[in-house]
Amino acid sequence: MPDYCQGLRGRIYAALFDSHTRSGHYAERFWILSSLISVILVFVESGTPGVIVKADAEISLFMLLEYLFTAIFSLEYLLRLITSRHPLRYAFSFFGVVDLITALPLYIYFLWPGIALQYMMALRLLRVLRLLRLIKLLRYIGSASVMWDSLYSARKKLMLFFGVLIILLCLFGGLMYVIEGPEHGFTSLPVSLYWATVTLTTVGYGDITPHTGLGRIVSSILILLGYSLIAIPTGVMSSYMTEVMQRRRKQRICLHCKESGHENDAHFCKNCGSDLPADRDEKKPD
Repeated sequence: MPDYCQGLRGRIYAALFDSHTRSGHYAERFWILSSLISVILVFVESGTPGVIVKADAEISLFMLLEYLFTAIFSLEYLLRLITSRHPLRYAFSFFGVVDLITALPLYIYFLWPGIALQYMMALRLLRVLRLLRLIKLLRYIGSASVMWDSLYSARKKLMLFFGVLIILLCLFGGLMYVIEGPEHGFTSLPVSLYWATVTLTTVGYGDITPHTGLGRIVSSILILLGYSLIAIPTGVMSSYMTEVMQRRRKQRICLHCKESGHENDAHFCKNCGSDLPADRDEKKPD
């Protein structure tokens, strides 16, 4: 536990940021369960429209549960902000922003209650923000850091790949706009770009199709390109994930016998059975 956090603040810090303690382990389970239940509530609530827009004397069970989860996640956000060593860094971090956004919909409802009566669609969009609570689960999945590190390492290659895709989509969309024209459904360049995207990904909704022979040839070439390009990001991510995992295994060295090559979730040395140091990348306190 950090030296700057002692007493009650230290216990709260350990429960929120250090999953290796008993309190942190139980708190981690609690936040996972709360996030899952709150998201399930969104799906159940969506099947019963109008449950929130009731008189005060007819507050529904959904509204009471939303009060509860809003209070829970608001308290979590405030405690993380208070106990964090760098409050501003946490507030503007990815998970800090997610924690704040997931607690906002009910407060927005209280500030602008007219939305509930006049703008039902806007209220439903605010409810969708609560689905961001699923992202909170990534904080408690140690393996998620492997994915993030792999994405960060491969970012230049992936950006180049998607840049080439955009060029191909614009090229083939423009060709089909010229070849087929508005009479065959290609009414504008954005519509043609949409068709190229659907065709390149081999989805093929069928709402817009080429009718001329040249257009069908171009479409066939784009479909073959789509099949060829799909495997590229998969191969790039696989190679970088393998590299990250091997690098982490080498970093985890037993302090007693100096053995390396341990798995990320290993707690004991595979050679001598001694306790292994915690994975430095698994849990980084804010």
